Amino acid sequence: MLYNVVEIQKILPHRFPFLLVDRIDALTPGEYVEGYKNVSISEPVFQGHFPDHPIYPGVMIIEGMAQAGGVLAFKSMDNATQEEIENKVVYFMSIDKAKFRAPVTPGDKLVYKISVIKNKGAIWQLDAKAYVDDKVVAQAELKAMIVDK
Repeated sequence: MLYNVVEIQKILPHRFPFLLVDRIDALTPGEYVEGYKNVSISEPVFQGHFPDHPIYPGVMIIEGMAQAGGVLAFKSMDNATQEEIENKVVYFMSIDKAKFRAPVTPGDKLVYKISVIKNKGAIWQLDAKAYVDDKVVAQAELKAMIVDK
């Protein structure tokens, strides 16, 4: 484990119920990050999606992958201080080639694997995949930008 949820909260501005990364297990600055979220029936989203047939929404999977990518982007900033990181935020620019391969349900461990396609300054283009039990359940190309708050 590289970063637990408390350490992730020092990197990302997201908080419950919208912090969607529980842990970061691997990170190579400028190249790759791997993290996960344990999907629990206690997630607020399951109250309405769907009450008798809980399915974790694809949009939440995409957001979780983006948050893991945000950790990668922030941890790839050369010599950035904690104060500099706290004064920045990552904004989505685009989501392309999104595909949802299988449903994610309570009890699943959702593993995010994010690789850098391209990085130019504050702009990051990422290849994002989400897995459950080594099976791809979602994938997308994400583009984001680090900006001042």
